[in-house]
This record gives sequence, C-alpha cells and structure tokens, in this order.
Amino acid sequence: MIDLSAFRNTSASLIAAFALLFWGLTTASASSVDIYEIKDVAVDKTAETAAAARDQALAEGEATAFQRLLRRLTLTRDHGRLPDLTREELAEFIKDFSVSNEKTSAIRYLATLSFRFRRDAVRQLLEDFNIAFAETPSKSVLVLPVYQAAGALSLWDDPNPWRQVWTGNALGSGLVPMVAPLGDLKDVGAIGPRQAVDGDRPRLNAIADRYDVQDVVVAFGQLRLDAAVVRQGLRVDVTRYGADPEPMTYTLDFRQEENESLPDFLNRTAHAVAEEIEDQWKQENLLRLDRPAVAAVAVPITGLRDWLSVRQRLQDVPLVRRTEMVLMSLDEVRVNIHYVGEPEQLRVALGQADLTLVREDDEWVLCLADVLPARDS
Repeated sequence: MIDLSAFRNTSASLIAAFALLFWGLTTASASSVDIYEIKDVAVDKTAETAAAARDQALAEGEATAFQRLLRRLTLTRDHGRLPDLTREELAEFIKDFSVSNEKTSAIRYLATLSFRFRRDAVRQLLEDFNIAFAETPSKSVLVLPVYQAAGALSLWDDPNPWRQVWTGNALGSGLVPMVAPLGDLKDVGAIGPRQAVDGDRPRLNAIADRYDVQDVVVAFGQLRLDAAVVRQGLRVDVTRYGADPEPMTYTLDFRQEENESLPDFLNRTAHAVAEEIEDQWKQENLLRLDRPAVAAVAVPITGLRDWLSVRQRLQDVPLVRRTEMVLMSLDEVRVNIHYVGEPEQLRVALGQADLTLVREDDEWVLCLADVLPARDS
C-alpha cells in the first residue's frame, strides 16, 4: 500500500502526489540509449532489377546488423560460436528498421539502414547457445595512445602513428565508447607522455575533466624488432584509471605479419586492444538471467524533480526489469527494483547511469551520483 498521509498537509503536497501517480507506480525499463539498436549499416547491391537489388540489400543489412549486435554483447572468444541464422529465422528477432540516404537506379540500390532488435528474443537465443553476454554500457573512456619507437617517447608530437590509428578509427562502438584526444595545445598542457605512462593522477584527472569522462585508458605501445622473424612487434601496456585507487593493468603482445605494412599492423593492433578493453568490461558485467532479484531501496528527495530524475535514469539501466513504488513522502521514495544479475553488477550498472547505490544503516540508499545521501541518525 502507498502511504499518502504525508501529502495531506498542503495543496502543493497533494499536487505532487497526483503528479507521482500520473507518472505511474510501476515502470518497465526502456533505455534511451538502446544497445539493441544497430545504426549506420551501409548497403550497396546490384541486381537485374531495382526491386531485386533492394531485397538483397535488406537481407544483407539484416544479417550484418544482427552479427554486429551479437558481437557487441558477447566476448571475443565466443564470436566463432555465434549463430548464423537464415533470413526467415532472423525475422523474429527484428523489432523494426529505418532507411536513410536511399538511392536507386534501374539495377542498383544504395542506402543506410538502422535496425532495432527484440531484447528478450536475442537474450533467449544466446542462452540457448550457452553464450555469455553483457548489456551494461560503460560511460565513455578517453584513450591516450603513448608510442615508443627507437627509444623516443611520444604522445602529442608528430610522428605518432599509434595515435593516428586511434584517432582515425571508430573504435569502441560497442559497450565501451572510446574517445580519442584532439591533440591540441590544451591537451599538450594537460599531460605529457611520461606523465601518462607513470600514471600521474592529477594530470590524468585534468585531461579527464576536459573530455568530461571518468576513466582514462593509457595505451602504451612499444615498437620492437622481433629478430627471430625480422619483423616488428608491438607490446601494449594497457592501464585503465578510474574511481578505484588501484588501476587495472594488463599487457598485450602483437607481431607484424609477413608483407603487412606498419600502418596496417598498428591499425589491426588498435582494434585488438579496443576489443580487449571491451572484453574486460563485459567479463565484469556478464548477465545471469537465471538470477532475478529484487532490491528494496530508499531514494531521498527534496521534491518531485529529484524523484523524476532518478526514475528516468533507472529506465536507462538494462539490468533493471521494472521498478515498483511502495511508499512516497515529502522527503523519500521507497521502491523495489527488479533486476537480473548480482548486486555488485547492479551497483556498477546504476553508476553508469549517474546513480549511486550505497549501503547505509542496513538498507540500500539510491541517489543521484552528484548528491550524497543525507539521512537522519
């Protein structure tokens, strides 16, 4: 039962109560950033007729978009096991699609397609194939590509082919959006290559503030000659600095392939590093659909605006199935959050939506990330 007694003192309180009721007591998660949407699938097909070309283009676009979605959700090690569906089988997973930049001729069809897929159906498919997956999107991370060749360390100075491949590619289009720095005078003044490699926290914080990110990844690429095969090798020390005092660090080694140019080698390596950054995030946020749970939380508020803001952000968390309000008063809303996964996964997912979940006095307290909970003792 919802307790409305606290609202009966003033007409303004009654208005607030009716407003809360109008916005609904039970909500379903409907993320404003839909990770089950794949945009900008370019198609270009030629056939005997324009109609045939369009039909072939749509079929190709559907398959391409679906594979992009599955790869976005799953670990790299499982990509070889992803199901390859027929067009008839794929139809049940497509929610809707849109077309832009459409051009046709008598025998050719060009367009840019966007697809939205049915989340529950895709989840079930991956469960049936016993493929682990994640749905929690990370906030954007800034990547600082520090490069060392022939003993020279560079970040902003040219040439830095390592930074060029990170800047020139749309890396991290999955669950971890990755931002490449501009390399302008403000960047140069914020941090240098040695400071980045050494993990100078004040400098890292300064450049993170400039790009409005919480996490900075230093991708330190060290070019070396592999004497055994007389080809180049690249060792990449990847360190992610975030809120935790201890950064996450790991090392990846790559070898240049025969007849592979240095730009192609660095480009391939950058994509592999980006995939590893994604995999590290996914590994920590793999979903367990067989573990539905409910968290009873208190949401401190100073007014209706606070609750509506929290409520909207809850809708942007994929792990949250629905929310159920159980009590509201002038300074607090109590709500049951129905979700899948572990409590720590929920906490991380809420954090990506700028919500803070903390344990206080044997209960969970949820508030906006920039508002610390202030509770009566």
